[in-house]
Amino acid sequence: MPNWIIRKLQQPDDFKAVAPLLNLIWSEPTTAEQLNEDEDKIPPGQLHYNEKGELMGWDRPKWVVEDEHGYIVGYAIAWRAPWTEPGALIYNLIVDPEIRGNGVGNTLYEVLKQWAIGVKASRLIGYMKESDERSLAFAERRKHVKERHSFESVLELATFDGGTLEASIQDAERAGIQFITLADEPGEVSERKLHELYKITHPDIPGYSGDFPWFEEWKKWSIAQNGVRPEWIHIAKDGERYIGVVTLQQNEQTRAMYHEYTGVLPEYRGRRIALALKMLGVQTARSYGVPYLKTHNDSMNAPMLRINRDLIGFRAEPGSYKMVCELP
Repeated sequence: MPNWIIRKLQQPDDFKAVAPLLNLIWSEPTTAEQLNEDEDKIPPGQLHYNEKGELMGWDRPKWVVEDEHGYIVGYAIAWRAPWTEPGALIYNLIVDPEIRGNGVGNTLYEVLKQWAIGVKASRLIGYMKESDERSLAFAERRKHVKERHSFESVLELATFDGGTLEASIQDAERAGIQFITLADEPGEVSERKLHELYKITHPDIPGYSGDFPWFEEWKKWSIAQNGVRPEWIHIAKDGERYIGVVTLQQNEQTRAMYHEYTGVLPEYRGRRIALALKMLGVQTARSYGVPYLKTHNDSMNAPMLRINRDLIGFRAEPGSYKMVCELP
């Protein structure tokens, strides 16, 4: 018999042990307090089905593995938001490296999978580092296939030399584009204009699926997140119209910043406005003494990869695969 048990996560106490496990796979560290605060933003799960019988709504069941000493050595979550593509569940599963290979991960995955089948999900989606061969093999043995590939990129600010790139800001301004931050135009009117900008530009991200969050939920998980400030949200305007945005988010542990979002309206692309916004973000990060900037891009997002890597000089880091398992 195994000398460990699988049980439902107890919030908030278990987050103290879960945070170090998540930090094994997340590119930026989190804390128990941050995990608990995020969970408190989410109302109780409410799943339902559309007219095709596909899973809709939201839920976030979480399980932990506890060893014979009461230590948490594994964690799994299956979740979907109201705007997640119909039928899909996204999951994370982590086991302490010290005890991998003894069946804990397999049993934990089966618990998660049976729950997914029980709520009639049609597919499970996991995101795994391309360098984590063991986890990728684990997923492939369980009929997961690689659907998409995203890259992580890092810009070390201590050695960054923008050269002539900052001229893109002045070029855009001479063409009539104005740059502000959300701190310059605070309030719901501006926030709703940003929401519309995000909504229009999001579907152009390769691999994006599902619906887009309504205003209140979008605000909660974008511009109102921990580590995001109004003065770190750079907006490009044409008259009173918001036509581009770069939003920065800072991690309190590493002090590094993450490009939470970059978007420019389709009719304004090709004019180096995204580059100008990126350079404004770099200026902001340097003014706060940030050690590095991070971002992620889908492998098919050639225009943004060109800006980040070829023009600005972000360093390529190992990316991740979207691993998908079709359920019976």
